[in-house]
Amino acid sequence: IDIDELIKRLLSVIGEKPGKIVPIKEAEITALITITQGIMLTQPTVLDLEAPLNVCGDIHGQFFDLLRILQYGGFPEKTNYLFLGDYVDRGKQNIETICLLFAYKIKYRETFFLLRGNHECENISRVYGFYDECKRRYNVGLWKKFLTCFNCLPLAAVIAVSYTHLTLPTSDLVQISVVAVALKQ
Repeated sequence: IDIDELIKRLLSVIGEKPGKIVPIKEAEITALITITQGIMLTQPTVLDLEAPLNVCGDIHGQFFDLLRILQYGGFPEKTNYLFLGDYVDRGKQNIETICLLFAYKIKYRETFFLLRGNHECENISRVYGFYDECKRRYNVGLWKKFLTCFNCLPLAAVIAVSYTHLTLPTSDLVQISVVAVALKQ
C-alpha cells in the first residue's frame, strides 16, 4: 500500500463541500488495518508520551471536522497528536476518518497516537452507524477486521509536561470517558 498516495487522496477533498466520498479500495483498507494492528501490538496499553502534542477527541466519523483540526492544529509531519478515541459512529464518513487516522499512525508511528474509545467496540459501533456504513459501502467482513484492530488500541496515555515557573496541584487530572490522561511534572 502506498501510504503517501492514500493520505494525498484523503486530503484532496479539503476545500470541497463536506460529504464528498473519497474512493478507497477494500484491499487498501485491509492493508491499513493489518499494518496498523501490527504497530498497535508493539505499543503498551498505557502510552507514556511527552508534550508538546495536540490532544483531540470524539471525531465520530466527521471527516471534514478531522480535516479542519489538522488544518488549524498542524499536519502530523510537524505536529504531534494524541487522539482519545470515538473515531467512528454518528458521522457519515467513518471510513475516511479511520483510514486517515490509521494512515497517519503508520507514517508517524512515534508522534501520532490513537487510544481506544467506547465506540471502538462491537456493541456500540454495531448500533451507531459504523457497522451500517461498512456494510453499505463494503461488507460486514471489513467491519469485523476493524474491530480486531480496535481491540489492539492502547487504552490510556500519561503525558509528561515540563513547566518553568508553574506547578499544577495533584487535583489537575483530566478524566475523559473511561480513559484518564494524567499530567505529571
